[in-house]
Amino acid sequence: MGNSSAHETDGGRRPQQQIPVVVLAGFLGSGKTTLLNHLLHRSAGSRIGAIVNDFGAIEIDALAVAGALGDSTVSLGNGCLCCAVDAGELDVYLGKLAAPETGVDVIVIEASGLAEPQELVRMVLASEHPGIVYGGLVEVVDAAEFDDTRARHPEIDRHLAIADLVVVNKLDRTADPERVLALVGSLTDRAAVVPATYGRVDPEFLFDCRPSEERIGQLSFDDLHDHGDGHGDDHDTDGLGGSGHTGHLHTGYDSLSFVSDVPLDPRRLMRFLDSRPEGLYRIKGHVDLGPNDLRNRYTMHAVGRFLRFYPEPWAPADERRTQLVLIGSGIDTEALGTELKGCESDAPHADEHGMWGVLRYVQGSEDEPDPEPCGG
Repeated sequence: MGNSSAHETDGGRRPQQQIPVVVLAGFLGSGKTTLLNHLLHRSAGSRIGAIVNDFGAIEIDALAVAGALGDSTVSLGNGCLCCAVDAGELDVYLGKLAAPETGVDVIVIEASGLAEPQELVRMVLASEHPGIVYGGLVEVVDAAEFDDTRARHPEIDRHLAIADLVVVNKLDRTADPERVLALVGSLTDRAAVVPATYGRVDPEFLFDCRPSEERIGQLSFDDLHDHGDGHGDDHDTDGLGGSGHTGHLHTGYDSLSFVSDVPLDPRRLMRFLDSRPEGLYRIKGHVDLGPNDLRNRYTMHAVGRFLRFYPEPWAPADERRTQLVLIGSGIDTEALGTELKGCESDAPHADEHGMWGVLRYVQGSEDEPDPEPCGG
């Protein structure tokens, strides 16, 4: 995920491009449908596949409906797709949306009316479709009604505990926003807690946005580096505010691009990942583990506590280097960069048991943990 170049894989391994599947959850009135509408209207050039339980709340009429793709799928005027499904149809429509001909960049499942968020996450993780990868659980809460919501629905604490990103919506309607943010933060486990009004969350925080110029594939590391070098114009998007200090990322978002020509030590890398701080929402990119595996680079996908590595053969033309992007809220990017620098190792020989920690998070490994959202 992230690099737009394509390499052949063998042995049934992960293809270079997989479509992230984001689960969007929240109780009635929290604003998740507003957030989904925001994403559909402000998809930043990306093509979104939205799976919802009911078309009624999605503002299809505000978007020119270009046609239908089957009985319960509509193509929206901005190139996004919407499917109305029940839980039993979920895997079928994941497969339909992940088909290459749809050109979808990200799939967003609105959880309301389908199933418990945890069950949806399990279904996505259990899917054997090679074209998708779990993209995280986003829980939307109503800041103004949060105390009452907890009283009526105590299970919200469980939902927050397994979320990867929490959007605290309607923050402008509460008298004590800092108290609500602190309370929500105390109920999460390594989730990034992001304030919002009117469901306006920068799409870049949920998925890689396709650049404005037409191109095939996800946002490349070069694009991220160019946007994040501090020379871009400051800007505001749809009233989100913020300086745009990392390109498309705004207030509340921090981003770090880490590049190294020195291989990383797998033991040190796993210590770094095991101790990653709260608020570090996403890590994406690929890692060079040097003599510990000379044949493969390891593409890393971490969302909240979820972690997976995908070994991919190096192509002859590849520069053997590590390229990672870290995205979070309230994270110390300088300290994280220093810690990653400390994972470098120019040792000429492999550590006999050094790869065990990494291989635990390779899909299909005998030592792989059960597919829980907290796998990291």
